[in-house]
Amino acid sequence: MTVSNIHSVSGDFLLKAGRLTLRLLLALSLVAAITFVFIHLIQVNATSVGFFYLVAILMIATAWGLVESTVASVVAMLCLNYFFLPPIGTLTVADPQNWVALFAFLATALTASRLSARLKRQRKEAQDRQSEMERLYALSRAILLTDTIQPTAKQIAHQISHAFDCPAVALYDRKTNEVYVAGPEAFPNIDAKLRESAIRSSVIRENADETLIAPVRLGGEPIGSLAIKHAFMSDAALQSVLSLVAVGLEKARAQEEVNRAQVARQSEELKSTLLDAIAHEFKTPLTSIKAVTTDLLSDPEESLSQQQRGLVAIADDGADRLARLVNEAIQLARIEGGKFQLNREVHFPISLISAALRQMKPLTDGRDLKVEAPDGLPLVFVDAELIQMVIAHLIDNAVKYTPAGSPIRIGARSTQGGVTIHVTDQGAGITEDEQSRIFDKFYRGSRGQQLKGTGMGLAIAREIIRAHGEEIWVRSNPDQGSEFCFSLPIAPAGSAG
Repeated sequence: MTVSNIHSVSGDFLLKAGRLTLRLLLALSLVAAITFVFIHLIQVNATSVGFFYLVAILMIATAWGLVESTVASVVAMLCLNYFFLPPIGTLTVADPQNWVALFAFLATALTASRLSARLKRQRKEAQDRQSEMERLYALSRAILLTDTIQPTAKQIAHQISHAFDCPAVALYDRKTNEVYVAGPEAFPNIDAKLRESAIRSSVIRENADETLIAPVRLGGEPIGSLAIKHAFMSDAALQSVLSLVAVGLEKARAQEEVNRAQVARQSEELKSTLLDAIAHEFKTPLTSIKAVTTDLLSDPEESLSQQQRGLVAIADDGADRLARLVNEAIQLARIEGGKFQLNREVHFPISLISAALRQMKPLTDGRDLKVEAPDGLPLVFVDAELIQMVIAHLIDNAVKYTPAGSPIRIGARSTQGGVTIHVTDQGAGITEDEQSRIFDKFYRGSRGQQLKGTGMGLAIAREIIRAHGEEIWVRSNPDQGSEFCFSLPIAPAGSAG
């Protein structure tokens, strides 16, 4: 204990002792005044004097407390005996009945004093509880109305100090590892104690300067700690304050997560909008380039030299590749920006596969394609154009990674609650680490670094399947090829193809 703390405790003790002494002197003065009045000014019998003494004792008990009223009761009994019961001027009693009356007076005075003091204490406790409830209500409103300009923990500390008239409040937020202090008095060397209370989830009491340090828990886990100096509140009020602090900190964290998610969503929408706009700007010159190269390649051979025709063919192939890249960018931008809607209809799974194969015919000419789809597959309820796009992406992926002459299998099979379409290649396979990233945007595995592509095809396929409420996955082992699968929802009962 420091010298300043010792002086503070000594000063408080002397102040309380002085106040008690003053109240005792006033109580004795009231008894003395009654005694003087009925000896020198008004002549009444002992019973009347005893009644006035009793009224005075009740007033003392109501105004000050049990200690003062008890002392006044004893002194009043002695005065009643000495000044008003014969023989006057002595503390003896001649008539035995007066002894009974005297002790009855003392017992009545003490009992009345105790009851009056208890009622006073109960009334004060009720007033304190009401005051605490009003303070807690004000604190809860203030916590709910905290703004996002300043740290929430800092605002809560100031609100507790203001609501409960605390000279010093310190709040430790375990997530940010910051300590926020509020109140007019200093709170030296409090940081370490706050962290200790939060880590150990224990209450620390500093009786010297009347400081209480308690952990702030949420769901049983400590998320911080609160230190309060000279906080005269009940245990129930303290627990309520700690609960409000926990709610306030959690509310701030939830709001922070919402704000972060909103910023991320706005950023994603802006990025998608820009990508969509840029992609559309590319389409106009690409259309012009494609028209020129197509027209030149369709001319008779003698109009262009062999070298010129080769250069135009390269430009034509590049225009096709750029067109596919732009289309994929537009598709991805619309999917991520939430600007596409599913146009669901009932379809046969085999018809979706056949349509996708027709789209990919220029790319798959000369390749060994095997279609495997048993009869009797259930109808599916999907957006045909988008699902054909998914199948086309998977076929394109299989053609890139399957050696010439090796078969590529495309098929469908019935599964519990749906239909699964699969595309199997005989490529080099995909490692387990790459399988977890293969559907990420712009990711290209180690086996595809030398191949043409943007890394968007599988990402687009995944988003389309997810929009249908289904999943897409890959099964693969190095040097054993890969099988890409996705599920489709079955059409509602009674639908026609």
